[in-house]
Amino acid sequence: MRIALVGNPNSGKSSLFNHLTGLNQKIGNFPGVTVDKKIGYCQISPDTKAEIIDLPGTYSIYPNSTDEKIVFDILGDKTSPLYPDKVVVIVDASNFKRNLLLFTQIFDLGIPCVLALNMMDLVKKSGHAIDHAKLSKELGVPVAPIDARKGKGLDDLMKVLTLPVGPLKSLIFPAMDYAEEAIETVKEAFAVEEDYRAYQLLQQHSISSNLTENEKSLLNDIAVKHEFNKDELRRKETLERYAAIGGFINGAVSQTFTHLPKRWTQRLDLIFTHKIFGYALFLAILFLIFQSIFAWAEVPMDLIDISFSKLSSWLEALLPAGVFTSLITEGIIPGIGGIVIFIPQIAILFAFIAILEESGYMARVVFMMDRVMRKFGLNGRSVVPLISGVACAIPAIMATRTIDNWKERLITIFVTPLMSCAARLPVYTIIIALIIPDKLVLGLFNLQGLALMGMYLIGFFAAIISAAVMKVILKTKERSFLVMELPTYKMPRWGNVGLTMYEKSKTFVFEAGKIILAISIILWVLASYGPADRLDRAEEIVKAEHAELDGEELDNEISAYKLENSYAGIFGKALEPMIEPLGYDWKIGIALITSFAAREVFVGTMSTIYSIGGTDDETTVKKRMQNEINPETGLPRYDFATGFSLLIFYAFAMQCMSTLAIVYRETKGWKWPMLQLIYMSGLAYFSALLVYQVFK
Repeated sequence: MRIALVGNPNSGKSSLFNHLTGLNQKIGNFPGVTVDKKIGYCQISPDTKAEIIDLPGTYSIYPNSTDEKIVFDILGDKTSPLYPDKVVVIVDASNFKRNLLLFTQIFDLGIPCVLALNMMDLVKKSGHAIDHAKLSKELGVPVAPIDARKGKGLDDLMKVLTLPVGPLKSLIFPAMDYAEEAIETVKEAFAVEEDYRAYQLLQQHSISSNLTENEKSLLNDIAVKHEFNKDELRRKETLERYAAIGGFINGAVSQTFTHLPKRWTQRLDLIFTHKIFGYALFLAILFLIFQSIFAWAEVPMDLIDISFSKLSSWLEALLPAGVFTSLITEGIIPGIGGIVIFIPQIAILFAFIAILEESGYMARVVFMMDRVMRKFGLNGRSVVPLISGVACAIPAIMATRTIDNWKERLITIFVTPLMSCAARLPVYTIIIALIIPDKLVLGLFNLQGLALMGMYLIGFFAAIISAAVMKVILKTKERSFLVMELPTYKMPRWGNVGLTMYEKSKTFVFEAGKIILAISIILWVLASYGPADRLDRAEEIVKAEHAELDGEELDNEISAYKLENSYAGIFGKALEPMIEPLGYDWKIGIALITSFAAREVFVGTMSTIYSIGGTDDETTVKKRMQNEINPETGLPRYDFATGFSLLIFYAFAMQCMSTLAIVYRETKGWKWPMLQLIYMSGLAYFSALLVYQVFK
């Protein structure tokens, strides 16, 4: 059985999906659309297994964005490979009237429905009561009260999902009363049985992804011939539906308190959305997040780093000497270690993001930041992609589809990659650990945590300043306003937080890990081989130049010479004159090039390079980088000036091929991604140059 979950945003749909499917879920893209598709599996009875599809949240079957359009594309087309056998419509019972609109539309499509009344505890607290048995009788569909966050009522929900479907009641909106001839013509031409499905083809044929151009043209001709006025009919439909919903409410909802209590949400919003205290509180939360990323992750990160170093040494001693052993111990193991080490920090970051979203606070951040964003030429809805950009620029850029104004959407797409994403976190943390002392400021704040927060603020300010510049260039005059629902405050459901940490960490490791592992192997080959005339005579040349060395010191010097004269070394040396003014050497140059595949590859590259040219096999990558000496100055290579220059470079550089690809897809051409690449690369280079020249 295929079951689709449908509901308004913030109705608890994702919580229900996670409870039903647990870890038995996968994420992909809907066919032909770069929008996340979540599918999971659930044993709803001993002999019935169900495929659960989590459809994007929408307030109505009439879409306002690409995400919302998917709902009708699937539910309105019986030939869709994702067309469900049943639909569970999740309703926020505390916003009963508005949430029921979507249910009445899906009901009229003729798909077997189950109505899940979520957040019943909030209904009770608000001084109301819903008689779900009476409501079920009036609607003619099963109604199941649930608590999606805590997983209560799911047994009853799964029980009604296995029951046979009874005959449908009469339509809530009798479309035939308003456009009988047009609907009959569509039903005959397209072999459609349901009146409302035919009516929706007339309403939405121009934006449907499932119709051919000839079919769209035919529907348009039918609409013109029968004078089908879709806007006027949509107004009548909405009024008639809300009149029907009013009847359901009068029959099933009662008030239990004479004076309704003032919700805690309203009281808390006086503080959390205050014009002064709201921003101060948000900054305090940011402080906590970035302090935690360093303080809590330090022990597991050190443990992972040491474990991979010891694993390399153990395998080197265990396996016979040769090319295969070198590949494993100097290429693959350090490459994997270079990504696994950051799991604790990624998990902590996404745990905080999940807590903020689950609690309802993230919506307040969007609301508050809207006041700031509008001054810089951004749409209020731009806040959502910018905040999402802290996790990853790719879904953040896809989220700009909710912005109707093209110029404002374009500005948002252009500046979103400047927000510091999770891929930059490994680069930031390892460089900050090298150049910023691990000590407390005012006995409370970790200096490294403050530096990390500073990097995120630099990205934010760069984004809004760039937006202001683009506002002048593109001369946007239209203004839009943010209209969004502020959900009630709730205690985070820790199971969902844990699931988010697991999913995001797994995605980070496997998606980034594949790239890093491949590049690590390629790098090992390039760094282990080179022109025969140079490498074959390495020992002879080093002994001639350093006659005073012997033993381990001589071996280290030979290893360093071989690395410098390998193919990777030759390539890095060719690049060095361009990056030397920034304080970088040829090794860093190689990392800059490889990290264009994905920013986090920087650390994997350094792990591989320093493993090949390293000294002590059991020394961690952080120690190897710390011990690296600048031959010209005799001082550490990663001093404050070089480290700060690298941080600024990675804060601004467009080093993510996937982001460029998604910008190309969203803007339908190479013009904007190429301008973005040139602008961000130029900004990164000259900012890093300025920083190094000032601080060196």
